[in-house]
Amino acid sequence: MLTHLRVSNLGVLADASIEPASGLTVVTGETGAGKTLLLGGLRLLLGDKADASAVGPFGPAAQADGLFVSGDEELGVTRVVPADGRSRAHVDGSIVSATTLQERAGALVEIVGQHDQISLRQTSRVLSLIDSALDDEGRRHLDRYNAAWSRLQELRKRQADLGGNEMALRQELDLVRFQATEIDAASLQAEEDRSLEGEAARHENISEITELLAETAGLGEKMGEDAGELVSRVRKLAGIDTEQRHLAEQAEGLAANLYELVTEVRRSADHVEVDPERAEIVEQRLNLIGALKRKYGPALADVISFGERAQKRLAELEETLRAAGHIESDLQEAQEGLEQAGDALTTSRRDAAGRIVVEGERHLAHLGLEKASLIVDVQPLAEPGARGVDQVQILFSSDRHLEPGPISSVASGGELSRLVLAVRLATRSPATETLVFDEVDAGVGGATALAMGRKLAALAETSQVLCVTHLPQVAAFAEIHYVVTRDGDQARARRVTGEDRLQEISRMLAGLPESQAGQEAAAELLAAAGTG
Repeated sequence: MLTHLRVSNLGVLADASIEPASGLTVVTGETGAGKTLLLGGLRLLLGDKADASAVGPFGPAAQADGLFVSGDEELGVTRVVPADGRSRAHVDGSIVSATTLQERAGALVEIVGQHDQISLRQTSRVLSLIDSALDDEGRRHLDRYNAAWSRLQELRKRQADLGGNEMALRQELDLVRFQATEIDAASLQAEEDRSLEGEAARHENISEITELLAETAGLGEKMGEDAGELVSRVRKLAGIDTEQRHLAEQAEGLAANLYELVTEVRRSADHVEVDPERAEIVEQRLNLIGALKRKYGPALADVISFGERAQKRLAELEETLRAAGHIESDLQEAQEGLEQAGDALTTSRRDAAGRIVVEGERHLAHLGLEKASLIVDVQPLAEPGARGVDQVQILFSSDRHLEPGPISSVASGGELSRLVLAVRLATRSPATETLVFDEVDAGVGGATALAMGRKLAALAETSQVLCVTHLPQVAAFAEIHYVVTRDGDQARARRVTGEDRLQEISRMLAGLPESQAGQEAAAELLAAAGTG
């Protein structure tokens, strides 16, 4: 919904802001005051073409700012139109194109006016309205069709993946199976190559290791003899000078450590063995790992990762080729299921269309079009599509003696607004979150005007409704009422409540805002609308 709209320097509108209600909001004012300029600013926010000639005299550029709320998300939109140069648009602070504005904000708002692209003219939007009016059984048929369509597309994609390349897939299967099997058979362990490389280096240098251990043991024994002499001398020193006793302790510790070192070196030397069989095993294992690295990756981790991917791809290929044998029968079954679901959905849509026609014509009669004829035509598509097997259009005539035709060619501006209102009430569908009616009251007055006010208020129970109107009977039903006034060459908008609203509706009724009789009539009208 639209929560804030500000328009500045657009024609005579110097600076005007409105904050529409979630229900019905009306904008009124004298003819020529600038009411429609507010909607002009809104149209700019929805991506309409920018016209530099509309820039007012109060600055170098016109600007429109809007804040939209959809669910938990907010959308801030700005459009700047310079007197010379290209317009600029921003969504949430980022520069965007007018096309992006249409995609982002245009989906949230529909403006109903004589020259606007009314949704009832668009097959896809009419279809959405029909589906919103389906009963419980119809919604189940719609769900079944959507599921059947998804299934058919999945099978078609699988068939396309196979295409004429089944032989290529089987060749890939053989290669991937070989790769996965080869890596799996190696039973690789992370960091295994580093451990084996250390062991191989030990085998390769066994003679040198043995020699160095022997030499180390010999040197250690020689040093042990000297250490024994050292301990003897320091003990003698400590016997003479007790303050040197710590030196004896250090010497004894040194001799003990040296003895342990020599013992450990001798033990290592005794256990050094040449194991040609183990050396061969290590060499073969390293050769295997090296060969796998050359094929599948520079590091052992890369080889292991490649093997995991190969196993996954192997399973995918096997499943795809298993399905290839019976994909034709699956496709035939899915196609038949789609046709059955489509037929059932068509029946439900025609039932919903019938209900919309009855309700829509009833609302049209209340709105002064008692002789109007409405047809919701549901016809088969040449081929099923994502949304069903139907194409839908609304046909209309203002008199039952006339042949109904497409609303784009037979409905006048005033009729079009009332037609949108009637169909939306018949479906009770919030197809867009905000509906804006521009001069909905064309050719309407008296009891019909009062009925229109009631119906706009009823529509506002399911959608936000913003209405520019000359009808006091419509204005009386609004939750929020704005008036656009003009002072010389400058127009502004202000919200009216209480006495100010009473005076505005009195002006609309009798042209005399301060007339006692006019205000009494206005108060009576507000009381009848339940907003006084």
